[in-house]
Amino acid sequence: MSNSSAGRETWATRIGFILAAVGSAVGLGNIWRFPFQVGQNGGAAFVIMYLAFVVLIGFPAMMVEFVVGRKTGLNAVGGIREFAGGRWKYLGGLFVFIGFVILSYYSVVGGWVLRYVLGSATGRYMAQGPGEYFGQISVGMDALLAHAVFMLLVIGIVALGVKRGIEIAVKIMVPAIIAIFAVLAVYAFTLSGAGEAYSYYLSPDLGYLLDNWQSIVPAAAGQGFFTLSLGMGVMITYASYLSEDENLAIDGGTVVVFNTGISILTGLIVFPILFTAGVDPAAPGPGAIFVSVAEALGDLQFGRLIGVLFFTTVAIAALSSAISLIEVVVSYAIDEFGIARERATVFIGTAIFLLGAPVTIDIVMVDLYDIFAAQILLVLGGILLVTAVAWIYADKAIDELGKGVKSFSGLDKVWLWIVRIPVLVVLLVSLYLGIDGFIEFLQGDFAEFLNSL
Repeated sequence: MSNSSAGRETWATRIGFILAAVGSAVGLGNIWRFPFQVGQNGGAAFVIMYLAFVVLIGFPAMMVEFVVGRKTGLNAVGGIREFAGGRWKYLGGLFVFIGFVILSYYSVVGGWVLRYVLGSATGRYMAQGPGEYFGQISVGMDALLAHAVFMLLVIGIVALGVKRGIEIAVKIMVPAIIAIFAVLAVYAFTLSGAGEAYSYYLSPDLGYLLDNWQSIVPAAAGQGFFTLSLGMGVMITYASYLSEDENLAIDGGTVVVFNTGISILTGLIVFPILFTAGVDPAAPGPGAIFVSVAEALGDLQFGRLIGVLFFTTVAIAALSSAISLIEVVVSYAIDEFGIARERATVFIGTAIFLLGAPVTIDIVMVDLYDIFAAQILLVLGGILLVTAVAWIYADKAIDELGKGVKSFSGLDKVWLWIVRIPVLVVLLVSLYLGIDGFIEFLQGDFAEFLNSL
């Protein structure tokens, strides 16, 4: 361990850290959020912008968080305070708040996934009708109870600790996600609509991209930060358990490759299923992946079995990400206030459950929380952290990034200027567009919801 406080937990193995970071990145953002973002933003036009953002912006930004975490060996609040000075502690507080907000509605969606695992096994949503089934389980007492069950699973894993809980869980979860999705991708390739789906998903319409970049850019930026678990303190927290001999660039690159691969693989599964069943991939709203995929599975041979495999994998991915989000807040409570892990996890998990309860009132609340958190707060946190690390305390960052690496050959300076200018400019533009989109949402869909009460 580097500068961590005495007695603080560490990863048992390097692969444990990588799988935990991959598990954090590979979650509902990839499997629930990515397909409906692709559908709402022009198919491959969004995909190409998302890939560019992940490689050119997301990876360098991830190194910023890794540097802070390993340098200080502390949680998001303590780490940023120690790295950049006392006045920056409020940025760490923002990260803790972001993770808190995201998990509150993420858990509600995780509850939906658990219900769909059961619904696939029993065939209930196929018999009842996907739209009607989703309408029943996505709001009200059914959604609230499923939200509670999901949070209890998360609390149980994190309360066991870094080695006995998080690391063991992700060593099982992440390989399971990859294995099951590989099988499903091969199956999707055999479907009659696969060719049309691949064209929609992999052949970008550059004209559409140029005409709609104002909406695609913030969506891609938010998706990239969301799926890489950036701007919420997760990577700071996980890197704080690392030793100095680890190569941060290799570890970060591994996380990015696995995360992006799972996102692309998800599309190779979902869109052939939708096109084969004649379902519109641009169906709006966060419930589209549930309704559309469920509807499509009902028309396919072995649809019930495929449904069980698909939604079980989504559930595993949801849990792997959720445990990283709550760990940000739990590690803060442990480091800053000396609260025992079990007690901190139960208290924080309960508070997150209560914050997420309003999301079960109406599905529009998912959009409210998601747009505010993913397109505004995440990007804002990234801007502030990049400013502190790359502009104000660059010498510290370069020194820490070089540990565990034999020779940079000038790449450290390249990384620094990429973060200083292109990354910062893209984030600033994305924040402006994200705020504009959020205002439009408040004046449109959310206003309609309030008027209907």
